[in-house]
Amino acid sequence: MKLRRLSTRAAGFDAKLAALTRYDAAQDPAVQKTVRRILADVRRRGDAAVRAYTKKFDGAAPKQYAVSEKFLDAIPADQAQALRAAHGRIRAFHERQLQKSWHFTDDDGTRLGQQVSALERVGLYVPGGKAAYPSSVLMNAVPAKVAGVRELVMASPNPNPLVLAAAALAGVDRVLGIGGAQAIAALAYGTKSIARVDKIVGPGNAYVAEAKRQVFGEVGIDMVAGPSEILVIADGSAPADWVAMDLFSQAEHDESAQAILLSPSSSFLDQVEDAIRKLLPEMPRSKIIEASLKARGALILTRDLEEACAVANRVAPEHLELAVENPENLIEKIKNAGAIFLGRWSSEAIGDYCAGPNHVLPTAGTARFSSPLGVYDFQKRTSVIGVSQQAAAKLGRIAMTLASGEGLTAHARAAEMRIK
Repeated sequence: MKLRRLSTRAAGFDAKLAALTRYDAAQDPAVQKTVRRILADVRRRGDAAVRAYTKKFDGAAPKQYAVSEKFLDAIPADQAQALRAAHGRIRAFHERQLQKSWHFTDDDGTRLGQQVSALERVGLYVPGGKAAYPSSVLMNAVPAKVAGVRELVMASPNPNPLVLAAAALAGVDRVLGIGGAQAIAALAYGTKSIARVDKIVGPGNAYVAEAKRQVFGEVGIDMVAGPSEILVIADGSAPADWVAMDLFSQAEHDESAQAILLSPSSSFLDQVEDAIRKLLPEMPRSKIIEASLKARGALILTRDLEEACAVANRVAPEHLELAVENPENLIEKIKNAGAIFLGRWSSEAIGDYCAGPNHVLPTAGTARFSSPLGVYDFQKRTSVIGVSQQAAAKLGRIAMTLASGEGLTAHARAAEMRIK
């Protein structure tokens, strides 16, 4: 196959890059309408509506699974061992993110601070069937439990043994055998048998994503994610077939995924293109990879590695690999990326499963202002203000003056009454 080749030196490069990396997040009106109807029905009829939609879309009645360590015994020993190893690394990383309450006291006796508390109840959505990934269960559930979430409810239409094992290992408290927009509605609004949650996290299809979008405000959500992305900056020191396979690792997700390689070496771009042609026929998902690379992939020639970093910052990719000899020389130049992988040994695939940091990352350029999922997404911060009698006089005059300027008389009077 012939890949798109671009050069930063060519006229019109900026426009071509913008067109290549633009993701149309416009929603299908038919999906929006269907989801709106399901949400309204579940909100009105509760469990009866959930049962009806589950039977209609999944061909079965809703189930509940008693979370048990037996789930781990039901999978092959090597898979159980891998899950435990990944869980340990993910938990160790996220424990470092845990925020604590703090306060201080001014010279005038005023106490100020921030009280940090965990969300009470969180819903985790996990797709069913072939799209059910135990790694996603760990990445969503572990930071929630580290944060101290009291109850973590997982909804999945048909959880496979690996997913159930991951749920047990990560501390999921309850597993509901429901899926789709009706599951999101039940978690967001609550029913007689399903308590309302404070936040919903986890991936899903177009209907699930749209349902999360529509219930936002009733509950919190993690994000509405776009297609998977990888951008590799290479100097030619990493084997070309390694880089080609790393590009495949995201392109195989779906036809809308994006894989881009930046390099100042034209000959290395040629080597990677040759490796792609050689390796592609071996891939079980070769048709998806090829469609992805043709639609949104590119090999881009840059003037140097510093310019490659500048281009990467404009793209703000979900995953950024620095496949160079000295990645430490470049890391400080990267400002916009969901995750940065340093050096030839740091494959994105390891980050997806067991490195430790979260693999739920901002996509579609949102790494310009968003961060990976973490413990902080399951904690909330409350300001604490304790004004002393001495400070009430000083601060009261300031507040009274500003409130009067805004025309808010009650504010001004409330502050004035405390001035002694």
